[in-house]
Amino acid sequence: MQKVENYENLVEEMFKVGAHYGYSKTRRNPSISPYIHTTKNKTDIIDLEKTAAMLTEAVEFVKKLASQNKTILFVGTKPEAKEAVKNVAESLNMPYVTERWIGGTLSNFTEIKKRITELENYKAQSTTGELEKYTKKERLVLAKKMEKLAKYYTGLLGLKKAPDALFVIDAKTEHIAATEARKCNIPVIAVTNTDSNIKGLEYPIVANDSSIPSIKFFNTQISNAYKAGQMSAPSKE
Repeated sequence: MQKVENYENLVEEMFKVGAHYGYSKTRRNPSISPYIHTTKNKTDIIDLEKTAAMLTEAVEFVKKLASQNKTILFVGTKPEAKEAVKNVAESLNMPYVTERWIGGTLSNFTEIKKRITELENYKAQSTTGELEKYTKKERLVLAKKMEKLAKYYTGLLGLKKAPDALFVIDAKTEHIAATEARKCNIPVIAVTNTDSNIKGLEYPIVANDSSIPSIKFFNTQISNAYKAGQMSAPSKE
């Protein structure tokens, strides 16, 4: 009975943020068909009861990850998702990607780690004044190179190994990230709309992935789940 009540509350909350709005029926991916409640004015309306079940499953998985101090990489590069993804990831001290996904971030992490280390070293040298050993021209060249690195790798600073899971806003937009994760056996949690193929996603959450209130809602759900899971994590003493 408790789960049914929870589902009802979730459905109500999701309805308020417009999570039920899909895209036009013509854009529907066949894998999404079981999760459509109805079609109004040629627009698919998502079955939020099914979304609630999917979200609950994802939340339990995130709690388990948190209880084991695992790392989740948050990914959202579309304009509507960037701010919410960055804010939630930073609040959890987790890595994130909000600019273009760099091919090989997961499948060639050894190379990516070199870029992260390079940026970390530069930041450390900036703080300690070690950059003074370079000429003014050398510092300018280095600064330009680091500016580019910072754009794409700032969210990955501190990441020492491949993440244990991905949380993605819009699996269609982030298909390269999702494909890399699949090849590396890294589970993917994805809030994704009616135009996405959800086959191969371990924890799909079919919902509106375009509206900022909806995106914020799901980010908050995952964030709260991680914090709850951390409460049951073994002490580091």
